[in-house]
Amino acid sequence: MYSYSEFDTAFLAERNAQFRQQVERRVSGALTEDEFKPLRLMNGLYLQLHAYMLRVAIPYGTLSSAKMRKLAEIAERWDKGYGHFTTRQNIQYNWPELKDVPDMLDALAEVGMHAIQTSGNTIRNVTADHFAGAAADEIADPRPVAELMRQWSTDHPEFQFMPRKFKIAITGSPNDRAVTKAHDIGIRMVARDGARGYEIIVGGGLGRTPMIGKVINDFLPEADLLPYLEAIVSVWNQIGRRDNKYKARIKITVHEHGIDEIRRLVDERFEETRKTFSGVDVQMLREIEEHFAAPAFITKSEAPFKDAYHNDPVFRSWADTNLTAHKADGYKIVSISLKKHGDTPGDATADQMRLMADLAEEFAHDELRISHEQNVILPHVHVSDLPAIHARLKEAGLATANIGLISDIIACPGMDYCALATARSIPIAQEIATAFDDLKREHEIGALKIKISGCINACGHHHVGHIGILGLDRAGVENYQITLGGDHTEQAKVGDRVGPGFSADDVVPAVERIVDTYLDLRTDETEEFIDTYRRTGLAPFKAALYPETKVAAE
Repeated sequence: MYSYSEFDTAFLAERNAQFRQQVERRVSGALTEDEFKPLRLMNGLYLQLHAYMLRVAIPYGTLSSAKMRKLAEIAERWDKGYGHFTTRQNIQYNWPELKDVPDMLDALAEVGMHAIQTSGNTIRNVTADHFAGAAADEIADPRPVAELMRQWSTDHPEFQFMPRKFKIAITGSPNDRAVTKAHDIGIRMVARDGARGYEIIVGGGLGRTPMIGKVINDFLPEADLLPYLEAIVSVWNQIGRRDNKYKARIKITVHEHGIDEIRRLVDERFEETRKTFSGVDVQMLREIEEHFAAPAFITKSEAPFKDAYHNDPVFRSWADTNLTAHKADGYKIVSISLKKHGDTPGDATADQMRLMADLAEEFAHDELRISHEQNVILPHVHVSDLPAIHARLKEAGLATANIGLISDIIACPGMDYCALATARSIPIAQEIATAFDDLKREHEIGALKIKISGCINACGHHHVGHIGILGLDRAGVENYQITLGGDHTEQAKVGDRVGPGFSADDVVPAVERIVDTYLDLRTDETEEFIDTYRRTGLAPFKAALYPETKVAAE
């Protein structure tokens, strides 16, 4: 895990001191809200529906126990005792008082954390596969590359006032768990003839105009990464639209100019940027990699795990859903669900954060990860420790056995918090999860991704959900559109809109009809929802949702 240098520490101290003075001027009235807005956004501070919101960066989703404990302390001391983990591997505090924010930032700096570039028209928090460094299917750990990009992009003089925000994701696995194709730039580590390089994808994004990214370079040598990224961002910064913020993202630029023309412009610019990188970036990457050396894995008896698995059905259920294969023998990756049925997806209390920090320190080589699916990961756990971990998670209400199932829902804060939202997301997620828990059907249904957004900005990734739900305002009434067949993996696809929206009262019954249709159509219990949908298409699901459509067809 990367540790801040003296330069990093001094840089943060200076930035925080500057912002403290800006906050004092705002509180005194020397700055108006309009004057203060660009200053606070540069430090991750939003003005939400009811209060300010501070968004804290968790670069590539990696935390130590000390950092998680600090997040818990901040939640308890300056907020309402909880934090909200987001789809960009950040944490948000929804209720800070403006006067307290400088103290919150200073507290974060004590453990090498900050809120810089979590807002504004800059390069945002670089995200990565939440199983990075642990996954059995991994080509290489992408986090050193993500850290290199974080250092390159932070306060980059050319990229502080771009047409719009810019998001980058990286994965080191052929199985994409970082949603790379729905980012402005997606990076997939690949190997060719024994050499390591990158597949570079550009022009992905969701929001009001969802698009799947296109490959601009299928094998970029490792040494060329930063100059090539600089070429992409600088080309877009120059030709991207500034006349309309809804058309300012790079996905629109790629769409309007075509991928071939963008590739030509980037290659042309790359010839210039490459000359400005003397190889120091590659040297820096080698130095950064030393911070991410694998922990010292241990060997011991697996008997406690086997005994619990065979004799405790509750533990077995949790193990079957919440554990993932690890690259080291005798180890598993543990996913801690923040989706207890009826709770707010992604929320964790200060006590729960402290517990997860304790578990990481005691059993997981002092590492935690935040996933874009709003869960917490213990990446390196020996199987012998799993019964003890499960017991302590159970006491804290964190042992829900639902990772990847229908109640493991991604949901944005929606109209409960967000000033941009047009409908509620959290209550809909809670109602769906509770309904299927009451019916005890989750495990029968199997893998199924539901994603919910409270407005067209798609912070809940609804476009790439197997079942996507978008809340809109129709003449003052909440209306929920449903899409089916979306996919966030290496087979990324934007879902198909099924038809007219549903009222808040009708959303859960609509989802139940979709699920019943799937169960009737699947070839056997091993065929997952997304595979059934790809085989059958939209028609049978549409007929179930809108019976009049079926009658008309007959």
